[in-house]
Amino acid sequence: MADHERPAHGGRLLMGVAWTVLLLGLWLWGREVTEVRPGGSAQVSGDIAAVGRPASPRLPPAARPLGDALPLRLDIPVLDLRAPVAARGLDAHGAIDPPPYAQAGVVGWYAAGVKPGAPGAALMTGHVDTRSRAAVFHRLGTLRPGATLRVLRGDGRVAEFTVDDVRVVPRDRFDAHQAYGAHRTGRAELRLITCAGTFDRATGGYPANLIVSAYLTGTGTGP
Repeated sequence: MADHERPAHGGRLLMGVAWTVLLLGLWLWGREVTEVRPGGSAQVSGDIAAVGRPASPRLPPAARPLGDALPLRLDIPVLDLRAPVAARGLDAHGAIDPPPYAQAGVVGWYAAGVKPGAPGAALMTGHVDTRSRAAVFHRLGTLRPGATLRVLRGDGRVAEFTVDDVRVVPRDRFDAHQAYGAHRTGRAELRLITCAGTFDRATGGYPANLIVSAYLTGTGTGP
């Protein structure tokens, strides 16, 4: 994995090109992300939303999307997680270039895409583990629908999201449009993405991606 950030794409045309490349290449996401060494605990595989879960809670209505503002920090209160956010681009394979392993506690945001809180689906990625320790999204698979995600933004506002889906998608059945496109037109949505399954020593990676989907349900003020 490259240890440097790629420059964000600018302009509508470049953003369109970036999204096309992203949707074609995100199913490969993890070739570098998942080249972690054994030592971290394994994630479960299969559709988490359908296994051993009580009836889904009543979810709140969607809030009106916000304007553009850079994300600064991701908070997941139920996981006691407060992580800085770093803008990232695409790697040589056309997938999101995550933060380097030396910054395993940092969340990467795809800077050529949607800003969290704005209309559309904003994408964030993070490592599940490293060579020797758990990483920022180590416990992401324990989230359930109804959980709250908070993104502190550069405009001083906090975009509050509610989780509505948590699932594991095998790489051989990955559908980038379904995974990363907005689920409902006009909503502000957020995707958190990491590796899933049991680490495969033969391939040096994980067999699936964990995808947490959420939508904007409120706003607050920082920090």
